[in-house]
Amino acid sequence: MKKFWKEFLLRGLICASGGPIVLAILYGILGTTGTVEAFSPKEVCLGIVTITLLAFIAAGMTSIYQMEQLPLPIMILLHGGALYIAYILTYLINGWLQNSLVPILIFTGIFVAGYTLIWLIIYCVEKSKADKLNKLLKD
Repeated sequence: MKKFWKEFLLRGLICASGGPIVLAILYGILGTTGTVEAFSPKEVCLGIVTITLLAFIAAGMTSIYQMEQLPLPIMILLHGGALYIAYILTYLINGWLQNSLVPILIFTGIFVAGYTLIWLIIYCVEKSKADKLNKLLKD
């Protein structure tokens, strides 16, 4: 477990700076398109802090796959659950997602579909690699 937290912190710290860069790009696009004319200092500060934490958690949680004590489906559920909680809290705190049932259900459906699609792609790629290796070993 100590190895997990060490890896979590290392990965999180390495990638945490990516969050504010993404937020700056998003704010830049909103300003350029005229969607938003100005941001209050509170909005900017809250956005930077929450996105930095989100990037930290998203990167850090990948360290769960280094733990060989848990079965892969459990690791996927823990990873997906942590990401879901981090994303939905970030969106709700910043006011990017309306705090009512329908928008939260829509977000949840999109998140689950996206997460599942990503894992299906990863599974297919890794299975293809394993099949090629197995074929090479047979020959």
